[in-house]
Amino acid sequence: MDDSKIDLIIDKHHAEESALIKVLLDIQDEYGWLSPKALKRVSEKLEVPLARVQQTATFYKAFSLAPKGRHTIHVCNGTSCHLRGAQRVLDKVQELTGIKPGETDPDLKFRLEAVNCLGQCALGPVMEVDGKIYGKMSPKKAAEPLKKYE
Repeated sequence: MDDSKIDLIIDKHHAEESALIKVLLDIQDEYGWLSPKALKRVSEKLEVPLARVQQTATFYKAFSLAPKGRHTIHVCNGTSCHLRGAQRVLDKVQELTGIKPGETDPDLKFRLEAVNCLGQCALGPVMEVDGKIYGKMSPKKAAEPLKKYE
């Protein structure tokens, strides 16, 4: 992460302490995550204790303190999808990617998330990759959408 880019983001918000969340969101939009170096820089520039910056970054689910993959896979595990075999789909996706929910593969290609609902109950079980919905999934069908993102 480049300090000069981080400084530009902070300056965009007039280096105001009250803009801490907006600054962190913008840095994450730029880099995909919040590194320890970025958190330290924000602390210095906003003159906010590092502990407070870290507390803010860990409190909100919107922030990631680990690099995310280029493609995010969501597997719905809501009631409707669960009853139709979502766990088997999730197990297959884990097998194919080598990662568990909440993890990113070493190549930073995929991030896997198990979610409570994707709002597509009639299509369950549902998998979403980068916002594209794949419905009526099965373990056999799980590999096909992932091939599109290689």
